[in-house]
Amino acid sequence: MALSRHLNGEGLTLAILLLAATIVCGLPLFLLFKLGFTSDGALSLGPLLEALNSRSVQRALWHSLESSFLSACAATLLGASVALLISLTDVRAKGLLVFLILLPMMIPPHVTAIAWIQALGPASPVLRWLGIAPEIGSTHPLYSREGLVLLLTLQHSPLVFLLVRAALRSFPRELSDAARVSGAGALRMLVRVTLPLLAPSLLAGFALAFVAALGNFGINALIGIPARYTTLPVLVWRRLASFGPDVLPNVAVISVILAAVALAAISLQSYFQHRMRTTLIGPPQTTLAIPLGRNRTYIELGLWAFVGAVLLLPAASLVATALVKTYGVPLAINTITFENFAEILWRQSVTLRAFVNSTFIAAAASIGIAVISILLGYFLSHRTKSHRRAAGLALGQAEVAFAVPGLVMSIAFILAFIAPLPFLNISLYGTIWIILIAYMSCFLAIGLKPVGAVFLQLDRSLEDAARVAGAGFERRLRIVFAPLVAPAAASGAVLVFLTAYNEVTVSALLWSTGNETIGTTIFNYEDGGYTTLAAAMSTVVVVATVFIMIAMNALRRRVPTGTIPWVN
Repeated sequence: MALSRHLNGEGLTLAILLLAATIVCGLPLFLLFKLGFTSDGALSLGPLLEALNSRSVQRALWHSLESSFLSACAATLLGASVALLISLTDVRAKGLLVFLILLPMMIPPHVTAIAWIQALGPASPVLRWLGIAPEIGSTHPLYSREGLVLLLTLQHSPLVFLLVRAALRSFPRELSDAARVSGAGALRMLVRVTLPLLAPSLLAGFALAFVAALGNFGINALIGIPARYTTLPVLVWRRLASFGPDVLPNVAVISVILAAVALAAISLQSYFQHRMRTTLIGPPQTTLAIPLGRNRTYIELGLWAFVGAVLLLPAASLVATALVKTYGVPLAINTITFENFAEILWRQSVTLRAFVNSTFIAAAASIGIAVISILLGYFLSHRTKSHRRAAGLALGQAEVAFAVPGLVMSIAFILAFIAPLPFLNISLYGTIWIILIAYMSCFLAIGLKPVGAVFLQLDRSLEDAARVAGAGFERRLRIVFAPLVAPAAASGAVLVFLTAYNEVTVSALLWSTGNETIGTTIFNYEDGGYTTLAAAMSTVVVVATVFIMIAMNALRRRVPTGTIPWVN
């Protein structure tokens, strides 16, 4: 009877959540590490040491560390500088600037790579129209280590911008006011007050940019392969495509190396961030608006020039390439055609399937994660310590699954679900369902964060009142808590949808014929030489992404401040 009472209502729901998180987040990674450290059926470091002694693995590991470190340094410098400029000065149109600066973060990395390849190459329609394109037949300027680092920097600097901006908005205003009253100028206040307090956020931004670059597949593949600059994600993809008899153990070991580097980076970041933490007293207030005086116009022109160069040049090249029949044909009145859009939207069955599949998977994942986030968020703020610990264990597994590079998670899911499911005798591998489960595993942390933040702000006396009125667990959750956290859950679901709709890293190794996604289809078009079709499909994806981001603004008055990143 005691066990039955314990498993009723809250206890049973929490047990199901923890079991589900373990199956879709913890178990695949456990199987991956087990295979990576197994030789002849016994635990051994032999496979790992053998892989580390391989020249190709050593070279790919060095390239991954080098490109990730350099791009993370550049992204931290760029993102933090822009965040400080927008957050602490009186530049105008801040809301629009923030929206445009964060836009590249929502664009798939492989689309970013395709856009820049077409923008700066010898066949660039924009540069040829301006008469400054490189000579036909010359090496593409992006096909190098520096080109790879540049695109990774542009892709991930919005992450740093977002973190630094959020940190600045959480600072008590008294700190800055006291420094200014003491006679400190803007530069001195920045060096002596702001930057030391920002150190943990800067470190977190660097770590996020490093891990994101480490697991990035789209840019590493589309830039790195022509440049002969192979990184670990590309090496895994190539090894898995070879279909050898020991291909899974081989790529599992490489994936373990990639996962270990990512987890080590996150662990070091957490350690140093804790050591550098400074306790702040006082509520967050409106940040400073340091007057720029006569320099404001020039600084604003510089900001808008930067945003225009990052967004307009690749976007214009992408659209221009999509509007010509063959890549390299100059864009003119007599060469404009909409055949590429007609081809991908109406004629190509693979693209139609990809749009349907990605829409279904992304929508199902976002809805499922929204529901799970409401349930798990309730237990994360529960007054019972055992409930919080169990929910925290589920959250920890979800955060590890999110932190580990997507290509590693896809290998882990192949290992976990390549065999038929017990009792059901059904294999998920090669179906659309394995991609859906992988998305829910990898992106659960995205949807959970805004919901968890709202639950922590709620007064628990609401639940006490519902209990006194006789409401059970299901009724309390449905009538009291769900309506209060629904806007945050919807906002998180939209972010999950945007991330899943455009991604290619997780699905790169899980897709199969009939189960293509938008990301894999665009990548395959570009990799196969169908550049104009890749450009047309990328243009549609970018337009859809911008439309969804604009639509999210409708939620801004109904969700807590900061839930939608680009809304002040």
